[in-house]
Amino acid sequence: MADKDQAEDPFAPRRNPELLGHEAAEHRFLAGWRSGRLPHGWLIAGPKGIGKATLAFRIARFVLSSGSAPAADDGPGLFGDEPVAAPETLFVDPESPVARRIATGSHADLITLQREVNPDTSALRTSISVENVRKAGEFMRMTAGEGGWRVIVVDSADEMNPNAANALLKMLEEPPERALLLLVSHSPGRLLPTIRSRCCRLSLNPPPPETVASIIEKHRPDLSGEDRIALAALSEGSPGRALSLADEGGLELYRALVSLLSQLPNADTATLHAFSDGLARRGAEEKFRTVSMLLSWWIGRLARAGARGDAEGLAPIVAEEAGCAARLLAAAGVDRWMEVWEKVNSLADQTDRLNLDRKQIVLNMFAAMQRAMRA
Repeated sequence: MADKDQAEDPFAPRRNPELLGHEAAEHRFLAGWRSGRLPHGWLIAGPKGIGKATLAFRIARFVLSSGSAPAADDGPGLFGDEPVAAPETLFVDPESPVARRIATGSHADLITLQREVNPDTSALRTSISVENVRKAGEFMRMTAGEGGWRVIVVDSADEMNPNAANALLKMLEEPPERALLLLVSHSPGRLLPTIRSRCCRLSLNPPPPETVASIIEKHRPDLSGEDRIALAALSEGSPGRALSLADEGGLELYRALVSLLSQLPNADTATLHAFSDGLARRGAEEKFRTVSMLLSWWIGRLARAGARGDAEGLAPIVAEEAGCAARLLAAAGVDRWMEVWEKVNSLADQTDRLNLDRKQIVLNMFAAMQRAMRA
């Protein structure tokens, strides 16, 4: 179990008070809360990076700040006084005592189940262990330390091993009173059907680009409107990812990458080597990962457009990109680009695991694309 984020990131889900574009899911939870018959299990599903964990901790702050759910159909009080107005959102002041304790991972009635670092190898475990889920079960059976609810956030439920999943299922089958399980899932189809059936589902979709762009504007007012729109498109609905890309210089890297892609299969050798040298320098590991991610994303997007027969409809994100996708698909079919996509992902993975020469890996990635177009 882990109750503290690795870094003091203001956009980390347990700290982030903002949630835009998911009002329908928020209102659905509030309807359950106001009914007085709140389901014990909630499955928050959707693509990665769009705010699922942020919503889970927003719910946790609300529940742990509210004490107990109102009875269904609250009417006037005993002396004819007006009932307390039902909340319209899940917002809780981030400076409140409950929010502060949740932000630091010190709230006695909230725990988070997620993958942990193996102390023997210093590497992140591949799954959430059954031992941690069983400890969470013991936590749920305890009396709430602050007299209200006990909340468990599972982030993500997809990462439970089979034994852990079965242990969690038992918790869902026999939940104690005033206990809440919030399951974050990127791929709910991978979960046990019995887990899905015992949870109320909140399905989240990526917020529209204009919503993401407005969040970027708030936190990075130095960026131009054009750059904000481009970052929103690159992040595919993830405000946190968009801001990370902005901080990492991701947009500049993307423009350089697209410039090279637009020259294929005859990319300028000197420019390609200079680009690769920049990613191979000491301290440029994160830039290399960003470029690898962007290249994989771009090729995957290219292949999907080709499979739909819609290369012309693939809107360019930066001006240099116009017409590039159609030209590359005309030179090599979807099957070849899927092979290139697999090769790029494999090379990126090996680089991290085996500490390979990053310059040579970038050159190999471009060589794979050149071969595909010349075959």
